[in-house]
Amino acid sequence: MKKEAIVLLNMGGPNNLEEVEVFLTNMFNDKNIITVKSSLLRSLIAKMITFSRTEKSQEIYRQIGGKSPLVGHTKNLVEKLRLRLGESVIVDFAMRYTSPFASEVVERLNKEYIEKIYLIPLYPQFSTTTTKSSLEDFEEQYHLRGGDAILVEIKHFFQNSTYNKAIIERIKERVDADECKDFDIIFSAHGLPQKIVDAGDVYERHVQKHIEILKKILKDEEMNFNEVHLAYQSKVGPMEWLKPSLEDKLKEIKSRSVVIFPIAFAIDNSETDFELEIEYREIARELGFEDYRVCRCPNESELFVDALVEIYAKMR
Repeated sequence: MKKEAIVLLNMGGPNNLEEVEVFLTNMFNDKNIITVKSSLLRSLIAKMITFSRTEKSQEIYRQIGGKSPLVGHTKNLVEKLRLRLGESVIVDFAMRYTSPFASEVVERLNKEYIEKIYLIPLYPQFSTTTTKSSLEDFEEQYHLRGGDAILVEIKHFFQNSTYNKAIIERIKERVDADECKDFDIIFSAHGLPQKIVDAGDVYERHVQKHIEILKKILKDEEMNFNEVHLAYQSKVGPMEWLKPSLEDKLKEIKSRSVVIFPIAFAIDNSETDFELEIEYREIARELGFEDYRVCRCPNESELFVDALVEIYAKMR
């Protein structure tokens, strides 16, 4: 009997401190990240960046337990999805820059009699640097290894109502309706170089649309924050990135109480557990904030599992 498979795709993260260098090397050799046409030049740039950033990045991961939380949360999410869907559907996951790589997952899937593989990148909004990169990587590895199943893909899911319920649930874990009037909320998105957006990447527009959807849900839920903001985090290098930066936004806010939701991530990672929870918390303290709260990503929440079941059903 032919089977179906679901493969969740994500960027991955170091499973230990020694893997930090592997993670950085693979990420900066990605043609969707370093967009120069010459692979030789890209490799040179990747080596330079990796050399300069490995030690600092290891220290970041050391402060959050010696590894990325992303892989563990993803494993838990996959297990819950397996239990929900039963034995008729194979559920697996592939990472872009660390193990399990797409090539490893393809080897496993090729041992099964699979008719269709549903690819779900765990990026709520589309970007060439994330969604496109992960889909291309899996599809390339699958065809290189002679797979003949039909590949079905989804490119974003920020409009899924159940996923957005999962977000609201996480916000409510950090602040209740009665407190909202005393807080601003910042939806913090991972930054992107402006030149990538100018080249046609829709990520910025997707993030903006997503926030408008969430603002309406918050209003319906009587979660009336003082103000709702968008900001971008994680800028590296001297080139122009999307604005405003999270630090600049924190400086602008008149309210001294703020809730941060990481809108570009479905799964917690170093950008949430270190940047938002540690680095920007210190910045907020220095700026005189009285209350600074960071929401968790949906991770393996039951509502996120519900959303993935819905997404899979709609793809079929």
